[in-house]
Amino acid sequence: MFEYAQPEVLVSTDWVNQHLNDPKVRIIEIDVDTKGYEAGHVPGAIGWNWQTQLQNQISRDILDRSGFEALMSQAGIRDDDTVVLYGDNNNWFAAYGFWLLKVYGHRDVRLMNGGRNKWLNEEDKRLTTDVPAPQPSAYKASQDHPELRARVAEVLEASRQRSKSLLDVRSPDEFTGKVIAPPGMSETAQRGGHIPGAVSVPWAIAVAQDGTFKPAKELHKIYIEEKGFDPARPTIAYCRIGERSSHSWFVLRYLLGFDDVKNYDGSWTEYGNLIGVPIELGAPRLVKAS
Repeated sequence: MFEYAQPEVLVSTDWVNQHLNDPKVRIIEIDVDTKGYEAGHVPGAIGWNWQTQLQNQISRDILDRSGFEALMSQAGIRDDDTVVLYGDNNNWFAAYGFWLLKVYGHRDVRLMNGGRNKWLNEEDKRLTTDVPAPQPSAYKASQDHPELRARVAEVLEASRQRSKSLLDVRSPDEFTGKVIAPPGMSETAQRGGHIPGAVSVPWAIAVAQDGTFKPAKELHKIYIEEKGFDPARPTIAYCRIGERSSHSWFVLRYLLGFDDVKNYDGSWTEYGNLIGVPIELGAPRLVKAS
Protein backbone atom coordinates (compact mmCIF):
# COMPACT_ATOMS: atom_id res chain seq x y z
CA MET A 1 0.00 0.00 0.00
CA PHE A 2 1.32 3.45 -0.93
CA GLU A 3 1.25 6.15 1.72
CA TYR A 4 2.83 9.58 1.93
CA ALA A 5 6.24 9.35 3.57
CA GLN A 6 5.39 12.12 6.06
CA PRO A 7 1.61 12.64 5.92
CA GLU A 8 1.63 14.92 8.96
CA VAL A 9 3.06 17.81 6.91
CA LEU A 10 -0.24 18.13 5.02
CA VAL A 11 -3.40 19.37 6.67
CA SER A 12 -6.83 19.71 5.13
CA THR A 13 -8.91 22.86 4.95
CA ASP A 14 -11.25 21.23 7.48
CA TRP A 15 -8.33 20.73 9.88
CA VAL A 16 -7.40 24.40 9.54
CA ASN A 17 -11.00 25.43 10.08
CA GLN A 18 -11.09 23.42 13.30
CA HIS A 19 -7.86 25.04 14.58
CA LEU A 20 -8.56 28.70 13.84
CA ASN A 21 -8.56 29.54 17.54
CA ASP A 22 -5.75 27.23 18.59
CA PRO A 23 -3.07 29.44 20.22
CA LYS A 24 -0.35 26.98 19.23
CA VAL A 25 -1.24 27.08 15.52
CA ARG A 26 -0.05 30.00 13.41
CA ILE A 27 -1.58 30.35 9.96
CA ILE A 28 0.34 32.21 7.27
CA GLU A 29 -0.79 33.07 3.74
CA ILE A 30 2.11 33.54 1.32
CA ASP A 31 1.45 35.09 -2.09
CA VAL A 32 3.52 36.64 -4.85
CA ASP A 33 1.78 39.83 -3.78
CA THR A 34 -0.79 40.45 -1.05
CA LYS A 35 -3.76 41.69 -3.09
CA GLY A 36 -5.57 38.40 -2.66
CA TYR A 37 -4.89 38.36 1.06
CA GLU A 38 -6.19 41.91 1.39
CA ALA A 39 -9.41 40.95 -0.42
CA GLY A 40 -10.09 38.12 2.02
CA HIS A 41 -8.16 35.39 3.82
CA VAL A 42 -8.44 32.57 6.34
CA PRO A 43 -9.48 34.10 9.68
CA GLY A 44 -6.44 34.77 11.82
CA ALA A 45 -3.98 34.28 8.98
CA ILE A 46 -1.01 36.62 8.66
CA GLY A 47 -0.06 37.67 5.12
CA TRP A 48 3.52 37.42 3.85
CA ASN A 49 4.64 38.91 0.56
CA TRP A 50 7.01 36.49 -1.17
CA GLN A 51 8.85 39.20 -3.07
CA THR A 52 9.41 41.71 -0.28
CA GLN A 53 9.39 39.68 2.94
CA LEU A 54 10.81 36.26 2.15
CA GLN A 55 13.85 37.41 0.21
CA ASN A 56 16.86 39.58 0.91
CA GLN A 57 16.11 43.00 -0.59
CA ILE A 58 19.77 44.00 -0.96
CA SER A 59 21.34 40.94 -2.56
CA ARG A 60 19.67 38.15 -4.46
CA ASP A 61 19.44 35.64 -1.67
CA ILE A 62 17.15 34.12 0.90
CA LEU A 63 16.65 35.91 4.19
CA ASP A 64 19.67 35.67 6.43
CA ARG A 65 19.22 34.22 9.89
CA SER A 66 18.55 37.58 11.57
CA GLY A 67 16.04 38.59 8.90
CA PHE A 68 14.27 35.26 9.23
CA GLU A 69 14.13 35.55 13.00
CA ALA A 70 12.70 39.06 12.70
CA LEU A 71 10.01 37.86 10.26
CA MET A 72 8.98 35.03 12.57
CA SER A 73 9.06 37.29 15.63
CA GLN A 74 6.83 39.90 13.99
CA ALA A 75 4.30 37.15 13.26
CA GLY A 76 4.31 36.12 16.93
CA ILE A 77 5.65 32.67 16.10
CA ARG A 78 7.47 30.68 18.76
CA ASP A 79 9.78 27.76 18.13
CA ASP A 80 7.26 25.20 19.38
CA ASP A 81 4.32 26.53 17.35
CA THR A 82 2.73 24.63 14.50
CA VAL A 83 3.03 26.85 11.42
CA VAL A 84 0.48 26.19 8.67
CA LEU A 85 1.24 27.77 5.30
CA TYR A 86 -1.02 28.26 2.30
CA GLY A 87 -1.17 30.58 -0.66
CA ASP A 88 -1.99 31.28 -4.26
CA ASN A 89 -0.83 29.42 -7.39
CA ASN A 90 -1.47 25.99 -5.89
CA ASN A 91 0.81 26.73 -2.94
CA TRP A 92 3.93 27.58 -4.97
CA PHE A 93 4.97 30.35 -2.63
CA ALA A 94 3.70 28.56 0.46
CA ALA A 95 5.95 25.64 -0.49
CA TYR A 96 8.85 28.09 -0.83
CA GLY A 97 8.00 29.34 2.67
CA PHE A 98 7.93 25.75 3.93
CA TRP A 99 11.38 25.19 2.44
CA LEU A 100 12.70 28.40 4.00
CA LEU A 101 11.36 27.48 7.45
CA LYS A 102 13.03 24.10 7.15
CA VAL A 103 16.32 25.69 6.04
CA TYR A 104 16.26 27.49 9.40
CA GLY A 105 15.13 24.45 11.31
CA HIS A 106 11.55 25.16 12.37
CA ARG A 107 10.26 21.82 13.62
CA ASP A 108 6.53 21.79 12.89
CA VAL A 109 5.63 23.24 9.50
CA ARG A 110 2.65 22.13 7.41
CA LEU A 111 0.95 22.99 4.14
CA MET A 112 -2.80 23.42 3.82
CA ASN A 113 -3.54 20.99 1.02
CA GLY A 114 -5.09 22.77 -1.97
CA GLY A 115 -4.05 26.23 -0.86
CA ARG A 116 -6.00 29.43 -1.12
CA ASN A 117 -8.18 28.33 -4.03
CA LYS A 118 -9.50 25.26 -2.25
CA TRP A 119 -10.48 27.35 0.77
CA LEU A 120 -12.22 29.88 -1.50
CA ASN A 121 -14.16 27.14 -3.29
CA GLU A 122 -15.64 25.61 -0.15
CA GLU A 123 -18.93 27.20 0.84
CA ASP A 124 -18.57 26.42 4.55
CA LYS A 125 -15.24 28.26 4.83
CA ARG A 126 -15.41 31.94 5.74
CA LEU A 127 -13.08 34.76 4.80
CA THR A 128 -12.11 37.92 6.61
CA THR A 129 -10.33 41.14 5.78
CA ASP A 130 -9.30 41.65 9.40
CA VAL A 131 -5.54 41.76 9.78
CA PRO A 132 -4.32 40.18 13.02
CA ALA A 133 -1.90 42.05 15.26
CA PRO A 134 -0.03 39.30 17.11
CA GLN A 135 2.09 39.91 20.15
CA PRO A 136 5.68 39.79 18.84
CA SER A 137 7.81 36.90 20.00
CA ALA A 138 11.56 36.61 20.40
CA TYR A 139 12.05 33.87 17.83
CA LYS A 140 15.43 32.21 17.50
CA ALA A 141 16.20 29.79 14.69
CA SER A 142 17.19 26.43 16.11
CA GLN A 143 19.60 25.13 13.49
CA ASP A 144 20.54 25.96 9.91
CA HIS A 145 20.07 23.28 7.26
CA PRO A 146 22.05 24.46 4.23
CA GLU A 147 21.91 20.92 2.85
CA LEU A 148 18.37 21.65 1.68
CA ARG A 149 19.64 24.30 -0.72
CA ALA A 150 21.63 23.77 -3.93
CA ARG A 151 24.01 26.46 -5.13
CA VAL A 152 25.12 26.87 -8.73
CA ALA A 153 28.53 25.25 -8.27
CA GLU A 154 26.87 22.06 -7.07
CA VAL A 155 24.42 22.17 -9.97
CA LEU A 156 27.23 22.56 -12.50
CA GLU A 157 29.10 19.61 -11.00
CA ALA A 158 25.96 17.47 -10.94
CA SER A 159 25.36 18.26 -14.61
CA ARG A 160 28.96 17.58 -15.69
CA GLN A 161 29.44 14.42 -13.68
CA ARG A 162 25.84 13.15 -13.89
CA SER A 163 26.33 12.52 -10.19
CA LYS A 164 22.88 13.69 -9.13
CA SER A 165 19.44 13.70 -10.69
CA LEU A 166 18.32 17.08 -12.01
CA LEU A 167 14.57 17.72 -11.99
CA ASP A 168 13.27 20.56 -14.19
CA VAL A 169 9.74 21.36 -13.03
CA ARG A 170 8.98 24.15 -15.53
CA SER A 171 6.55 23.89 -18.43
CA PRO A 172 7.56 21.88 -21.52
CA ASP A 173 7.92 25.10 -23.54
CA GLU A 174 10.37 26.48 -20.99
CA PHE A 175 12.29 23.22 -20.91
CA THR A 176 12.69 23.05 -24.69
CA GLY A 177 13.69 26.71 -24.94
CA LYS A 178 10.62 27.77 -26.90
CA VAL A 179 9.96 30.39 -24.22
CA ILE A 180 12.21 31.74 -21.49
CA ALA A 181 9.41 32.59 -19.06
CA PRO A 182 5.67 32.02 -18.89
CA PRO A 183 3.48 34.83 -20.29
CA GLY A 184 3.31 37.84 -17.98
CA MET A 185 6.30 36.81 -15.88
CA SER A 186 8.96 39.50 -15.62
CA GLU A 187 11.89 37.50 -14.26
CA THR A 188 13.81 36.21 -17.24
CA ALA A 189 17.18 35.04 -18.55
CA GLN A 190 19.38 35.62 -21.58
CA ARG A 191 18.82 32.14 -22.99
CA GLY A 192 16.14 29.51 -23.02
CA GLY A 193 16.62 25.79 -22.58
CA HIS A 194 17.49 23.52 -19.70
CA ILE A 195 20.44 22.27 -17.67
CA PRO A 196 22.19 19.39 -19.45
CA GLY A 197 21.06 16.08 -18.03
CA ALA A 198 17.87 17.42 -16.50
CA VAL A 199 14.63 15.50 -16.75
CA SER A 200 11.36 17.36 -17.32
CA VAL A 201 8.51 16.72 -14.87
CA PRO A 202 6.32 19.84 -14.76
CA TRP A 203 5.26 20.70 -11.21
CA ALA A 204 1.54 20.62 -12.08
CA ILE A 205 1.60 16.90 -12.76
CA ALA A 206 1.74 16.37 -8.99
CA VAL A 207 -1.61 18.04 -8.23
CA ALA A 208 -5.23 17.16 -8.81
CA GLN A 209 -7.76 19.49 -10.40
CA ASP A 210 -8.63 21.07 -7.05
CA GLY A 211 -4.97 21.86 -6.33
CA THR A 212 -4.47 19.12 -3.73
CA PHE A 213 -1.58 16.71 -4.07
CA LYS A 214 -2.27 13.48 -5.92
CA PRO A 215 -2.26 10.24 -3.92
CA ALA A 216 1.07 8.64 -3.10
CA LYS A 217 0.51 5.80 -5.55
CA GLU A 218 0.09 8.22 -8.46
CA LEU A 219 3.12 10.28 -7.43
CA HIS A 220 5.20 7.11 -7.15
CA LYS A 221 4.15 6.08 -10.65
CA ILE A 222 4.98 9.49 -12.14
CA TYR A 223 8.35 10.21 -10.55
CA ILE A 224 9.77 6.78 -9.84
CA GLU A 225 8.19 4.30 -12.25
CA GLU A 226 7.78 6.51 -15.32
CA LYS A 227 10.58 9.05 -14.95
CA GLY A 228 13.02 6.82 -13.11
CA PHE A 229 13.95 9.04 -10.20
CA ASP A 230 15.59 7.04 -7.43
CA PRO A 231 14.60 8.00 -3.86
CA ALA A 232 18.09 7.01 -2.69
CA ARG A 233 19.93 9.12 -5.31
CA PRO A 234 20.72 12.79 -4.60
CA THR A 235 18.31 15.02 -6.51
CA ILE A 236 18.19 18.74 -7.27
CA ALA A 237 14.95 20.43 -8.33
CA TYR A 238 14.86 23.74 -10.19
CA CYS A 239 12.45 26.00 -12.08
CA ARG A 240 12.78 29.67 -13.00
CA ILE A 241 12.87 31.53 -9.69
CA GLY A 242 12.72 28.72 -7.14
CA GLU A 243 9.07 28.66 -6.15
CA ARG A 244 7.72 25.91 -8.41
CA SER A 245 10.77 23.81 -7.60
CA SER A 246 9.98 24.25 -3.89
CA HIS A 247 6.62 22.65 -4.62
CA SER A 248 8.25 19.64 -6.32
CA TRP A 249 10.96 19.52 -3.64
CA PHE A 250 8.16 19.14 -1.10
CA VAL A 251 6.64 16.29 -3.14
CA LEU A 252 9.90 14.38 -3.40
CA ARG A 253 11.12 14.90 0.14
CA TYR A 254 7.96 14.74 2.23
CA LEU A 255 5.42 12.83 0.16
CA LEU A 256 7.72 10.33 -1.59
CA GLY A 257 10.44 10.19 1.05
CA PHE A 258 13.53 10.92 -1.04
CA ASP A 259 16.67 10.72 1.09
CA ASP A 260 18.55 13.70 -0.37
CA VAL A 261 16.72 16.34 -2.38
CA LYS A 262 17.62 20.02 -2.66
CA ASN A 263 15.94 23.10 -4.05
CA TYR A 264 18.05 25.17 -6.45
CA ASP A 265 16.39 28.50 -5.77
CA GLY A 266 18.68 30.38 -8.16
CA SER A 267 17.06 28.26 -10.88
CA TRP A 268 16.93 29.30 -14.52
CA THR A 269 17.14 33.05 -13.92
CA GLU A 270 20.60 32.39 -12.51
CA TYR A 271 21.73 29.51 -14.70
CA GLY A 272 20.40 30.98 -17.94
CA ASN A 273 22.31 34.23 -17.34
CA LEU A 274 25.72 32.69 -16.62
CA ILE A 275 28.52 33.15 -19.11
CA GLY A 276 30.25 30.05 -20.38
CA VAL A 277 27.95 27.35 -19.02
CA PRO A 278 26.32 24.76 -21.27
CA ILE A 279 22.62 24.45 -21.92
CA GLU A 280 20.47 21.97 -23.80
CA LEU A 281 17.58 22.68 -26.14
CA GLY A 282 14.86 20.45 -27.49
CA ALA A 283 12.22 18.05 -26.33
CA PRO A 284 12.29 16.29 -22.95
CA ARG A 285 14.37 13.14 -22.92
CA LEU A 286 12.52 9.88 -22.61
CA VAL A 287 15.33 8.12 -20.80
CA LYS A 288 15.26 7.58 -17.07
CA ALA A 289 16.96 9.97 -14.68
CA SER A 290 19.08 7.29 -13.05
